[in-house]
Amino acid sequence: MRFSFRAALLSCALFSTAGTLSAADTAPKTAPSAQPDDHFTGIAALLPADSTTKHHYGSIAYTAHAGTLTLRDANGAPSARVFYVAYTKDGATAAKRPVSFFFNGGPGGGTAYLHLGAAGPVALTMPSKDPTDGAHATLGENPDSWLPTTDMVFIDAIGTGYSRPTDPAKASGEFYGVKQDASAFAKVIQLWIANNNRQESPHYLVGESYGGIRAIQVANALQLEQNTLLDGLVMLSPAIEMPLLDTEDNPLSAALMLPTLISAHQSPSTTPQTADTAYQWAMTTYLTKVAGKITDNDTAFYHDVATRTGLPESVIARQHGIPAIGSHDVMSIDGRLHGLYDYTQTIADPAADGLDESPDPTLFGFGRAYGNAFSGYAASALGFHTPLTYDLLSLSVNASWKWSAGGPSPIHQIPVLNRLLALNPSLRIFVANGYYDLACPFGTAHWMKDHLTVGSDRVSLHLYQGGHMLYLRPESRHAFAADVQSWMNTDAH
Repeated sequence: MRFSFRAALLSCALFSTAGTLSAADTAPKTAPSAQPDDHFTGIAALLPADSTTKHHYGSIAYTAHAGTLTLRDANGAPSARVFYVAYTKDGATAAKRPVSFFFNGGPGGGTAYLHLGAAGPVALTMPSKDPTDGAHATLGENPDSWLPTTDMVFIDAIGTGYSRPTDPAKASGEFYGVKQDASAFAKVIQLWIANNNRQESPHYLVGESYGGIRAIQVANALQLEQNTLLDGLVMLSPAIEMPLLDTEDNPLSAALMLPTLISAHQSPSTTPQTADTAYQWAMTTYLTKVAGKITDNDTAFYHDVATRTGLPESVIARQHGIPAIGSHDVMSIDGRLHGLYDYTQTIADPAADGLDESPDPTLFGFGRAYGNAFSGYAASALGFHTPLTYDLLSLSVNASWKWSAGGPSPIHQIPVLNRLLALNPSLRIFVANGYYDLACPFGTAHWMKDHLTVGSDRVSLHLYQGGHMLYLRPESRHAFAADVQSWMNTDAH
């Protein structure tokens, strides 16, 4: 997987706070985060004791707990300190109150995106006049927090955010791989459940981007290694089958990507109906054509693709009907650089001449605002002070990732998902996609549902205006939160 063009999540700039928390609400209280005989050294020693603070979200009184959980090796020695923030509603009946565990993707992305972007009690909002201006993003109460519906535990993967291995030299072998990562997350979740006596609560996983693969793998590890069955998975802009995200020399991947380009060209008039029409055309007429023989004389076909996508016909012809995602011809038009994570968002292309690689505006621009915003929020509101930099997007973790035990090929997820749905008849899956996301196109989720052999009736697909981080648009964040709340409440009954 090429980190610059595929399923990562994202983002450190300037922010201002506009919350409603009082000084009494945010006064930190500390609690022990490790065994008394644990002696941390190096980077892991820079993580402070846990902090517990009291807050209000409207009429809801809740407790925020920012701290770490310690993972141990086969000999019982600490191997990692995993950072998390838990929000729990005060006075709720634990057995009936759902708890949701959140993580982002990358691999190498911290969970500040989902935390401050989608579901936490505070949210970072980009300026309405220019959503790509991360320098003027503001942090304030999130009107669409999931707190009224579920307790929440946001977890940073080891090597990201504030989570750190105790021995960085061993981290790649211990944690940076599909299976190793899933086992570590499953153990962290089991520790939190045990420490907080939440065994009887309904349990959910929420993953974004590579977090889709992570959700499937963690659900499997929880079931097989920690004896924990889940009530549901929420997958936002998920990577599911990695080969489907690479359109080079793969006609099926090209067909699954094309509805996103068509939807972006139709924006803002895109609807579920127009998106489905684009998907059906791509999987029939288009796929049949690109899977067969294409010649330079297929001008009618090239014209049709160009008309539907809005791309220049000369580009479509030069690329033989399959737009090369990431190429300068597709991503940069008339001096404007289109985003991989939301093709409808553009910035001035700093490499409009095509001589240098153009940086993705979300990954390397405004999305970075989440890192600085989270470190400030953790210190001022949650009482978690550390000299560590919040590692929002670790390129070293991504470069070290092991996709399978036997070689470079990714582990296939649909067989794992079939198994989970078969063995747990109560498991339900909520998938959310943005219309304009080229990193993890909505067509791949549609294809996944169509190719499940078990439990496809328990998988619901939801489309929203926006891209990979659909919650960047306040109206989509609101709709997403309302849909998840309705889905969880249906599960409860």
